[in-house]
Amino acid sequence: MAHAPTEHPLAGLMPRTVAWTLDAACLLPLVALLGSARMGTALDQARTAMDALAAALPRLLEQAIAGTADPMTLARLWLADPALAAASAALHAAVWSLLLTPLLLYVLLACVWTVGFEASAWQATPGKRALGLTVVDRDGRRLRSGGALLRFLAAGLSWLTLNIGHALVAFKPHLALHDHASGTRVLAARDRPAMPAWGRAWLALLGLAFVAVLAWGFLALQAAMQAAMQQALGS
Repeated sequence: MAHAPTEHPLAGLMPRTVAWTLDAACLLPLVALLGSARMGTALDQARTAMDALAAALPRLLEQAIAGTADPMTLARLWLADPALAAASAALHAAVWSLLLTPLLLYVLLACVWTVGFEASAWQATPGKRALGLTVVDRDGRRLRSGGALLRFLAAGLSWLTLNIGHALVAFKPHLALHDHASGTRVLAARDRPAMPAWGRAWLALLGLAFVAVLAWGFLALQAAMQAAMQQALGS
């Protein structure tokens, strides 16, 4: 079945990426605010569990150095150790809480944000509007709330494919997996550049921030491991 032609070209991958990151930047402070208490508690639990593991490390190293058992037997002894098992379970629960709390809050807020704006007269979230993008159905009509909600839920398919569903936008006909699934289109404005200079600068800034966070995480992990080893060796 042929679809009605649209006046505007379909938006490409880069403008849509900039739009999404702008929306995310608006929502993340609210996620941090709403989840701060729960994540703070989980962080304290993780630190307590790490301290317990570090306290048990000297004894585990002593057993390993003594060589009183083969590696498999030693591993079973460690797994059966009550203090070690309790600390591991507490750390596991704390890590899951740290991961799931912001994720669930973000999904809930993003649902309200995206559905509300895309079904409004704007036909776009603030991020999309900044790039001159609008969301329509396959016939070029404004989405109703149900259609906008269907599109948001279908976006889960693009995330579950490890962003392959989003990457499809880079290829003709420039539709993401969730665009296909929900029968929607993201249109670009004809009277403005597809990718403004500030958009490229924004993506470069995000890239630098990502590298900085990775470097900080690596150094923090390295320092924590070094401190644990020094405590275990009594130095």
